[in-house]
Amino acid sequence: MKKHVNYALLGCGMMGQEHLRNIALLDNATVVAFVEPDLAMRNKAQQLIPNADVYESLESLITHPGLDAVVIVTPNYQHADQLLYILKNSQLAILIEKPVITDITQVAAIKLAAAAHSAPIWVAMEYRYMPVIEQFKQRLIAGEVGELKMLTICEHRFPFLSKVADWNRFNSNTGGTLVEKCCHFFDLMRLLSNSEVVRVYASTGQDVNHKTERYAGQSPDIIDNAYVVLDFASGLRAMLELNMFAEGAQYQEQISAVGDQAKLECFVPGPGRFWPAALGAAPVAKLVKSPRAAKGPVTDYVEVDPTLLQAGDHNGSTYYQHLGFYQAIVAGAPVEVSVADGLKAVVIGLAAQHSAKTGQAVNIIENGYNYR
Repeated sequence: MKKHVNYALLGCGMMGQEHLRNIALLDNATVVAFVEPDLAMRNKAQQLIPNADVYESLESLITHPGLDAVVIVTPNYQHADQLLYILKNSQLAILIEKPVITDITQVAAIKLAAAAHSAPIWVAMEYRYMPVIEQFKQRLIAGEVGELKMLTICEHRFPFLSKVADWNRFNSNTGGTLVEKCCHFFDLMRLLSNSEVVRVYASTGQDVNHKTERYAGQSPDIIDNAYVVLDFASGLRAMLELNMFAEGAQYQEQISAVGDQAKLECFVPGPGRFWPAALGAAPVAKLVKSPRAAKGPVTDYVEVDPTLLQAGDHNGSTYYQHLGFYQAIVAGAPVEVSVADGLKAVVIGLAAQHSAKTGQAVNIIENGYNYR
């Protein structure tokens, strides 16, 4: 059984560098090669992995001797074609950042190619692996709220950060905000409810951010706030509330699960590097249970290893995600976030984008969506 894993990274921008820092925390793991066309990002990557070989293309990258796995961390619109190329031309293990696709027409080809691939394919859904969300999930499974009736995810955060060539300012590149940012949350809803979405309605706006920006004469078209209401096959109703001009909030994400016996809430802080030093220590993730009887909330704080917090912006989750991917490679452990999971989350996001554009509720169907 292989113990040491040689990784290659396709893309070493902001998120790619987070992957590099977290792979470095694994035992028996080395990033041996990478592709990064932007010179500034390439230089930053080389500071983290000075001994890694630099390639100019995906085609040459996957020929690196002794390579075991590739991590795809490129702009969204490149993901589907790059994944298809790797699936066709190698048997490498693959970890691909969300979203897997940006266009509904890409679903069938990805599913077909992935089904024929013998090595693990893992879709990066970091939010699943935040320690506080893992505890939240386990407490729901244990029945602490009783039968789950309503699920709400609220994210109040900072605007989209600047990326190389500002690719994330346009829906055509990202799939839309409800894909780029929110497929994480639709994935969590599926995970926490153990059910599938059957209908989506979204109301969105571009009300504050990016309104005066221009790129090659074009104005950004990404939304900065939304409500999305989702119906599940189980009868559960869920809602996403997104606001991307609320960086002053103490907690970036709040998840609320209400059952017939209790309410359970999860509070996740944003990246510690954005917390104002003048306010003291950054907030700590917490869970709050509010039973119907006897009344009175009970709060539990969930500390995260400071080393993991310093390695990225996702409350320690990227490390745990990589630990699972590593175990899938070396020990045949199950892939916990499959291509099917990744595609379903994106289809929900695309359907929500479509609903917002048309003003109609949208049904989720096999490989896509349609009007009610």
